[in-house]
Amino acid sequence: MVIVTHEEYTDGMDAVIRIFADGAVFPVVLIGAYALLYKVPQGGKYEAYCRVLMAGLTAYLLAKFIGSIYQPSLERPFEMQGVLPGASYLDNPGFPSDHMLFVAAITLAVWFETRHKILTASLVVLSLTVGLGRVLALVHAPIDIIGGIVIACIGALWYFTAPGRSLSMRTQKRL
Repeated sequence: MVIVTHEEYTDGMDAVIRIFADGAVFPVVLIGAYALLYKVPQGGKYEAYCRVLMAGLTAYLLAKFIGSIYQPSLERPFEMQGVLPGASYLDNPGFPSDHMLFVAAITLAVWFETRHKILTASLVVLSLTVGLGRVLALVHAPIDIIGGIVIACIGALWYFTAPGRSLSMRTQKRL
């Protein structure tokens, strides 16, 4: 029988949390790049990449603007608890989460431009893993994660400029 000390257990959990919070970003980037390079239909790549760029820039600029006028807390959770952070972070109050904004924007880009269900589902799981890891690492509060997702969704409105994807057409089809 192997006996694991509390310190060994804590060190192991810290490593897992760091992998969730920071390491899961890398497969999101790799899967997203693969999907956007190889799964976007050949004839519409330029337009698709323009939408991805505009959605990403819109989400990023909106996040910076909102973050400059609204912060739910001036300290991150690890600072409030007086402990060390469990993952990398920028020296700012943390709303919205840049990591979550980034992975959510990639996930949305893959969904809207490829409609590839398996790749998108993989990205959703990895993105949620990043968000959970950031909260468990105490570098973000749940509201920071939710803010990143919501702002990425606002940026995703650019995808409705694609032919056949207008919001008004979707509403008319339901009527």
